[in-house]
Amino acid sequence: MTAPLVSVLIDTYNHERFIEEAIQSVLSQDFPASDREILVVDDGSTDRTPEILAKFASQIRILRKSNGGQASAFNHGIPECCGEIVAFLDGDDWWAPKKLSAVVEAFASHPATGVIGHSITEVLHESTQRSELVREAPEFRINSVAGAHTFRLRKSFLGTSRMAFRTDILRRIGPVPEALVIEADEYLFTLGALFSEVLLLREPLTYYRLQGQNLYQIGDGDFPLLRQKLGVLLALVDALRQRFAQEAVPAAISRVIVDTLQTEADVLRLSLGDGSPFDTFRTELRSYDLSHGHASLLRRFLKCVSLVPALFVSPRRYNTLKRKLVSSHFYAKTREKFLRFHRPDHVDRTGNWTF
Repeated sequence: MTAPLVSVLIDTYNHERFIEEAIQSVLSQDFPASDREILVVDDGSTDRTPEILAKFASQIRILRKSNGGQASAFNHGIPECCGEIVAFLDGDDWWAPKKLSAVVEAFASHPATGVIGHSITEVLHESTQRSELVREAPEFRINSVAGAHTFRLRKSFLGTSRMAFRTDILRRIGPVPEALVIEADEYLFTLGALFSEVLLLREPLTYYRLQGQNLYQIGDGDFPLLRQKLGVLLALVDALRQRFAQEAVPAAISRVIVDTLQTEADVLRLSLGDGSPFDTFRTELRSYDLSHGHASLLRRFLKCVSLVPALFVSPRRYNTLKRKLVSSHFYAKTREKFLRFHRPDHVDRTGNWTF
């Protein structure tokens, strides 16, 4: 039996409501079944997920393990993949029918490319969706400061259910630090972009479900999960910093990548109540500058003015007030009328969901 061209690796944990749709979206691909294999890593589910997976036993390989998080699931599944390409899918997302054919064709026509991502459709519920479509700089690599900046602004097109790798790149990356119980995908696609060219496809080929079990979209006020995410972010910072040093990545390039993650961790730490009011002001401004690099001087001045209240309340209180403000319909309407929200230059947005 010849090796498959593509290995589809699905990681799942307690996705009984969604895992069947995820698997069906792979089985229904416009792509020859003989050229792909499907591996599902069940990361110790305690719901009906094992029972649902058993229905597909003749069509998939089920790899069951004790619960350990996303990195543990990847480390369990990747060595079992036999394909030349590995495409990842979270158990609560699903793919558009042409996903695999589009990815395989892109790899074939771009031999220097080792990682492919693409645009995405976010789904709040069946009738509420929005798509983010990549527009500019669809090819890049972290081999210069400019390339690192391009990666930093476009990495949202490289999350788990969007990313596909040539298998030799995954072998070069090696095991993912198992402290990354979430965001293990960021470790993989960051090093993938370091070791090879990245190509982003404009077509939205993944449906990304926003729902209560999604560990990346952690709800407001869930402090234990926020603490967990903070710990993971700090572990990711340390892991990438160490790996960049091993790979002799210039400090200027490393800083572009690592400082962004450190700032994200600092924002989260402040939302948990750690730090001073001045830390809030400084970190919020730094976060704004990282995500709005091309903002005008006027917009940056207005951002500074809007942050003045942060100097007079505790970090946790400021973040509580901020969440209430940005969730206000009146605030959104006022901003849209007088000072529209910044739109990234490299993204087109469509859908019936207010941005």
